[in-house]
This record gives sequence, C-alpha cells and structure tokens, in this order.
Amino acid sequence: MKQEIHFVTGKGGVGKSVVAAALALKLSRQGKKVLLVELGDQSFFKDFFELADVTFHPQLIQPNLSLALWTGESCLREYAQYLVKVESLAKLFFDNAVMRAFINIAPGLPELAMLGKITSGPRKYGPPMPFDCVVVDAFATGHFKALMEAPAGMAQAVQIGPMGEQSRSIIRVLKDPEVSKYHIVSLPEELPLKESTELSEMLQKEFSVEPTLVMNKVLDVNIPRASLQNAESLTTSDLGLFAQYLEQQLDRQSQMMDQAKTKFKKILKVPLFFETNPWTLVEKAVEKLP
Repeated sequence: MKQEIHFVTGKGGVGKSVVAAALALKLSRQGKKVLLVELGDQSFFKDFFELADVTFHPQLIQPNLSLALWTGESCLREYAQYLVKVESLAKLFFDNAVMRAFINIAPGLPELAMLGKITSGPRKYGPPMPFDCVVVDAFATGHFKALMEAPAGMAQAVQIGPMGEQSRSIIRVLKDPEVSKYHIVSLPEELPLKESTELSEMLQKEFSVEPTLVMNKVLDVNIPRASLQNAESLTTSDLGLFAQYLEQQLDRQSQMMDQAKTKFKKILKVPLFFETNPWTLVEKAVEKLP
C-alpha cells in the first residue's frame, strides 16, 4: 500500500488544526498507522491536548496515532546525519555559525527540507517513515503557497546534481493524486473562501490536483424560516433580534455555499460545535468526515 500524505491548510483561524486532528484520528480508526505532523516552531496540539511536550520524534497519543513537530532546521539536521552517517559530523556542520546563517537566509531551503521529510516515504529516500498515512497540519494559505513553490524554485535554480533531482522527485510526489491529498479548510465567509479559492486555483494550475474544500463551523439550524420570521416580528425582544441575526447569518452562509459549489468539485461540511473538551470536539468532527 502506498503511503498517503494529507495536507490540511486554510486561512488562519478557520479551525484547520482541529480538522487535521479529526482526519488523522479517523484514518487511525480505520486500522492505519497515522502520523499527525505540525510544521513550525510552536505546537498547537501541545496546549490543546495538554501534552507534556511535542518534539521532532513521533510520540503515540492515541492507538495508531502519533504526533510530531517538524521545523526546517530539524529536518535538515536529520537529512545531513542520514547522508554523513555520523552524528558528530552533522552536529559540527549545523553548529557552524556560517552554516546556520546560510540556512536562515537561503530562500526556500527550510520549506524544501520539510517537504523532503514529508515526502520521503513515497520517494523511499531518507530515514524510514513507518506510517501508512501522514497528515500534515500545514501552514496557513499564504505560507502554504510558499511551501509548495519551494521545490520548483530550487529545481529551477539548481538544475543538475542531487539537490535538483531531489526537488524534482518531491514535485512528482506532490502531483501524484494517489499519494498527495489536499484539504483546504474555510469558513462560510467571504475572505476565507476567497483565499481558499485562490489556493485551489494555484494547486490545480501548478500541480494538477483537485483539493477538497472543508467548510467548517457551518450553522446547522433546523428551524423553519417561517418560525424565524414570526420571531422577527417581535422586534423589541431579544428573541426577535436574535431571530433576525440568525436569518441574516443563514442567508450569508447559503450564498457562500452556492459560491463554493462553483469553484470546488468536492465540498465537506463540518458544523459549528459548542464544545470545550478538545478530544470530544475532535470526535464530533470525525463523525462528519467521510
């Protein structure tokens, strides 16, 4: 079975991390060994799930489900150690001030290192990745675009040698619809949907893939419109004002869903849950995923 890679992104604040955790948990309950990966310097899930720590090395947080936090530097360190086979030499390389400065300023190098690690399983290159699925809680849309553009930029700048070849092999995995799946999380609001649509168009153009739109925090209200309008007639009461607000929100949500249907072939809806327990919230989202 090919290892699957699921990228979950979206505008900041739309709830992409909860969707990523729900997707990872659902896949793990299908009997698959799943790694949920966060990108960047800080872990959202450390505080969310009240964990002692989240590190580069995967830790089991549920049956079949592990969690890790990857930065560009940590991925580069592991890659260098894999190449030179001697930890002390790799440490000497990265502790050099000139090399650290180069890593920090080299355009796209941290992003390329992270994508190299994420795609290492299907490419069969690098340390073993003993997981059936890797679910990436990726950057928000703007930084995610930069992440996805990094291999093409490097392949163009370095057209010969191992760096160019590795970049091209990463691109092949990102374009493989059997391996790489893309989930863009949005809210039924104008700006998040606009960013989601722009990212989807970029992914279709550059990678020939069809992302899934996950419309999150959808108001799931089973109240007849006639009842709302009757309540609105009580304009001086809190109930009347709330009914008016709710009908406006439902109208706008309906407009955004109609707009989304013209841009995305695959749309999932996850309702707005009033839940404060993190695992219960993730469990409820799991039930809404196919």
